[in-house]
Amino acid sequence: MSTYNFFVTSLIIILIPGTGVAYTISEGISKGKRASLYATFGCMIGIIPHLCISMMLSSLLLSMSTTVFFIMKLVGSIYLLYLGMGMIFSKTEVKKENVVAEKQPIWIIRRGVLINLLNPKLTLFFFAFLPQYVSTTDGAYIFQSGIYGLVFMLLTGVVFMGYGFLQAF
Repeated sequence: MSTYNFFVTSLIIILIPGTGVAYTISEGISKGKRASLYATFGCMIGIIPHLCISMMLSSLLLSMSTTVFFIMKLVGSIYLLYLGMGMIFSKTEVKKENVVAEKQPIWIIRRGVLINLLNPKLTLFFFAFLPQYVSTTDGAYIFQSGIYGLVFMLLTGVVFMGYGFLQAF
């Protein structure tokens, strides 16, 4: 498989709106563009554990994939329900005219990290697609996985920043 195919596949996966995109846009709408940048950064950091697990424990996790994926999906679903219920029962109104940063940047980043940690789409991507693009014959599996993971993170940052900034229009 080629790097070009990885790039296109990654871009398609990232462009499909998911929890990270929703979080980035909602932070941008409610707290401004700077908050959407913090949310983007948090979502990018949340990619790192998925990549590390994929690189170091791919054979073990592939043998347990149905169980691990089910548990991750369950935990992610519960967390998303928690976030959704929090938004539904929130007494605050979102008004673009009164943009007030209610939380410090570290809280926005932390929430972005948690959202991506529990994102089953990201887990599926790294465990299903990444091994197809990395060569295991020349002994550079970890290096190649790290490069592809970095490319994925950078693409995520660019796309999420785009979504966050487009919310202003």
